[in-house]
Amino acid sequence: MTDENKQSRSQRQPGHFRGGKGKPGHHGQRRFGSNAPAERRPDQLWIYGVHAVAAVLANPRRKVLQLLATQNAASRLVEEGATLPAGLRDTSPRDLDKLLGADSVHQGVAVEVAPLEPLPLDALGDARLVVVLDQVTDPHNVGAILRSAVAFGADALVTTGRHAPTETGVLAKSASGALEHIAMIEVPNLATALTDLRDMGFTCVGLDSEGTTSIEDGMQGEKIALVLGAEGKGLRRLTRDRCDVVARLDMPGAIKSLNVSNAAVLSLYLAHRHLGTATG
Repeated sequence: MTDENKQSRSQRQPGHFRGGKGKPGHHGQRRFGSNAPAERRPDQLWIYGVHAVAAVLANPRRKVLQLLATQNAASRLVEEGATLPAGLRDTSPRDLDKLLGADSVHQGVAVEVAPLEPLPLDALGDARLVVVLDQVTDPHNVGAILRSAVAFGADALVTTGRHAPTETGVLAKSASGALEHIAMIEVPNLATALTDLRDMGFTCVGLDSEGTTSIEDGMQGEKIALVLGAEGKGLRRLTRDRCDVVARLDMPGAIKSLNVSNAAVLSLYLAHRHLGTATG
């Protein structure tokens, strides 16, 4: 599977799109449970790493429960422009290893937060570039996709309530703060959501190594929704059917497919370039 933006738009808080009906924290939909216990959204979670924690502290939508940091990490947070809460608790790397696990690259800081409430599709408003994930759940891949999406000015990440990426410390660390800078849209049914996106003026471009056209030719219109499938499985049949075009990334080398997060960054670049041309 293979696997512009103007400053004013990039400075908007996630979910604050002109003309959007959704409001932060008011998603207007019931939350859909998962078949797998590990995928269920927790009541609170730990986010760690200097960049990720600094982004959390700068996000007014986040409810911070407690912040643990070494003296050095606290100084780095201040250097990042973060405002430290009054309840900051001094800690040690060893204590954080015990809390988060020895494999967690916490950089001496961790913050306990409530998860962000997902937004409904109608919160997109005047969004022009969104990423849609079809059962992509690996937190490292999703984190990398989020980071690339924010870097290229994407407005939102669209997922389903089930078989979707769970907000975790690993995902947030992989996203390096991007989780706090993009609207997270949750829909009950992806095929229906793709139809709705098309009705909203988006060209839905599915990525697949067996796509019928090149991704460059698939970029059309003034709104783009990039649809990415899971590693191995790729896009599901119904997802493919609801896309306007199923496109491929032409690889000149011996390897003809890319990891989904690598495919995402290339397609985001091409979408960003297309949209800049479309409005230029």
